[in-house]
Amino acid sequence: MYVYLDLKWFEHPFAFSHFKIKTEEQIKIIRSLGLKTIRYNPDLSDVTPPRQVPQLQSPMQDVPEQPATEPMSAISPALIAKRAMIERIRQQREAAARVESAFINTANTIRDIEKNLFTKPAETVHLATQLIEQITDSILPASDLAIHVMGDKAGGEELYFHSLNVTMLSMMMARDIKLPKEVVGALGMGGLFHDIGRKEVPNQILLKKEPLTQAERHFYELHCQYGVEIGQRLQLAPTVLAIIREHHELFDGSGYPGKLKEASIGLLSRIVVIANHYDELCNPLNVVDAMTPHEALALMFAKRRSKFDPKLLQVFIRCLGVYPPGTVVQLSNGVIGMIATVNTSCPTKPMIIVYDADIPKDEAILVDMARETDVNIVKALRPAQVPREVYHYLSPRKRVSYYFDASKQVQETVAR
Repeated sequence: MYVYLDLKWFEHPFAFSHFKIKTEEQIKIIRSLGLKTIRYNPDLSDVTPPRQVPQLQSPMQDVPEQPATEPMSAISPALIAKRAMIERIRQQREAAARVESAFINTANTIRDIEKNLFTKPAETVHLATQLIEQITDSILPASDLAIHVMGDKAGGEELYFHSLNVTMLSMMMARDIKLPKEVVGALGMGGLFHDIGRKEVPNQILLKKEPLTQAERHFYELHCQYGVEIGQRLQLAPTVLAIIREHHELFDGSGYPGKLKEASIGLLSRIVVIANHYDELCNPLNVVDAMTPHEALALMFAKRRSKFDPKLLQVFIRCLGVYPPGTVVQLSNGVIGMIATVNTSCPTKPMIIVYDADIPKDEAILVDMARETDVNIVKALRPAQVPREVYHYLSPRKRVSYYFDASKQVQETVAR
């Protein structure tokens, strides 16, 4: 039977307040909660109550609870487990706050890099090198890497930088395929500066929301060459310049500026191409055209697969999961939530923020799918499919930004 417990979330030991009963142990725990009645939903249940129980006409029916046959002490282990769950949620919330703080600091650093690149070139390149080294030193040694989606508290859209997303996603892939540290450093610099040539493209082209004319498109595509010229003045390494030149080259030869194919595109460039394309789908200039993370990944895999290195595309999907952070999903028990964190070592078991009208938004439940074997993700939802109050409660950002957590605390939490 699919039952509803009319108790607050912290007053019972289950992960959800409504679920399908599957074990005798669940029945024992429910009986010890002191409830007079249990509501059940016949449409979601596999069985109906015994005939002596009155059958009501409403879709949600009350089933009188049987007298408690278990002493209250029987609930103790379950309540202990619930307290442990609450403590894990508290730790996860602290980790999320720490990651958002790191994201804001990194984004501010990148803003300074972009602002001072031409006025203080040597200092700015040194600052960028230091930043990439710090990220590399954090990501590469970590046994587990958690990818977080940044929430509204991360400082607003002014802190969003396309280059930061591309850098983080590229370095995540490099870690997965175990590239050497010095190579990952060059990749990070290439991701950070891949669009530097856009500074030479007029704003009326960069900010145009309508389709570009052929002449405008040609001018825009020159940003790859402009970027190489700027990078040469900044004395960036040849490997970094190659990424700047090739970050729009596609595996099937349909990219630009050189229409390179397959292995003629450098390995690091092939990585950045995937991260760049994904982020442009999720975060286009016109927010109305934005795809959800799940839609962007599905499009790249199902319809544009030939445009990317197939092995690297598999790496990208393996790291982000089929439902990347920021995706709004529906679970098998009907609950709506948002993918908050994906651990790259187990991307099919993400951390999910779930909607519960009875719980304040700032105290929202975090469900670890690695621990909840009775529920699974059924499908991804577009914002238009989600009730407005639910969408605002989960508050996925208009633009999707990611940051990582490679802390020991997160590794231990995941391992438990």
